[in-house]
Amino acid sequence: MRLPGFYKLSVEERRKILKEKGLLNEEDFKTLSSPLTLEKADSLVENVIGILSLPLGVATNFKINGKEYLVPMAIEEPSVIAAASRAAKECLPEGFSAEADKPIMIGQIFLEGPSFDCNKLREIGDEALSHLKKYGCGVVDVKERYLGGERRVFYFYVNVGNAQGANIVNSMLEEVGAFLSSQSRVIMQIVSNLAIMRKVRVRAVWHSNQKQVLDAYRCALADIYRCATHNKGIMNGIDAVALATGNDWRAVEAGAHAYASLNYYKPLTSYYINEEGGLVGELEVPMAVSTVGPAVRANPLARLSLKLLGVKDAGELAMVMGAVGLANNYAALSALSTEGIQKGHLRLHARRVAKEAGAQGEEIERVAQNLASEGVFSLERARQILEEIR
Repeated sequence: MRLPGFYKLSVEERRKILKEKGLLNEEDFKTLSSPLTLEKADSLVENVIGILSLPLGVATNFKINGKEYLVPMAIEEPSVIAAASRAAKECLPEGFSAEADKPIMIGQIFLEGPSFDCNKLREIGDEALSHLKKYGCGVVDVKERYLGGERRVFYFYVNVGNAQGANIVNSMLEEVGAFLSSQSRVIMQIVSNLAIMRKVRVRAVWHSNQKQVLDAYRCALADIYRCATHNKGIMNGIDAVALATGNDWRAVEAGAHAYASLNYYKPLTSYYINEEGGLVGELEVPMAVSTVGPAVRANPLARLSLKLLGVKDAGELAMVMGAVGLANNYAALSALSTEGIQKGHLRLHARRVAKEAGAQGEEIERVAQNLASEGVFSLERARQILEEIR
């Protein structure tokens, strides 16, 4: 969604725009100001002593499959939201195209004992999920892999609907494991975070810095140390949306890096120049995310983020997250191959110092520009510049 100059506004001015567009209301803003109480936190995890907060911002300019989005991102690192917004703007008016696989998760049962009919195991597992049939959940296939000796593993392919799927799959596996334990030694049963059946694919075309970005991408192809940072930049965006929407970013991270390591560690994105001279960027990555379930229900901020996004299901959320990951990657490669990554960081740092010095409205940009041009980012100098302006 295009919101020109959004970053220049005060928090209250930004909220006013969101209210005018019917995206959020006054009750939502109250929740945003104090989204999690100590009492609620104490019910979520053990040994609670406080609450750690993160800034929640929105990335603008995102258009995916013809639909416009404001994308909530929870992150403490400067420039990530700005970079995503800028990269999304630069691929307009087409924006991003994306597609998501069916929500198939893989569960595993490791055991020591004789083989067993996979069709029978599928029936048992499917029956264990009968109460979730109305949500489209069920076991779609079971495969066996021999590990040597008496050891083997059964792979359960499970449709988990709009859930992330770990609880659904693990509960089902425990029921099947209890059945198998009567004739075999069940070693363990657990969901896999390498969700290769549940990938998202995203594509966009840019018409600036084509050669520079392509050269930067090839560095990640050629060097594993650079590749690790390349993929980290992708996850900057994906993790921030996962956090904002109450999703398990650790599971998403595990799946992404495991997928990047199949055969050898490689970039999760790819770039090439098309016949029209545009730079095509593509991303493919496992994306096991949820728009329902306990984590979303328990977190009022997650519910508001999903409301702001307006996604209808987990597949659409996955596509948004993939688009943000691709945008952040393009922005990083573009910056690294032209002005350098620090220039953008320092611009944002200058704005932060200007605000801390007491600058308001248009003063913020004027103070920040002076700080950046001088290369001095002290609070004392920011106050001097602000006094001169006033």
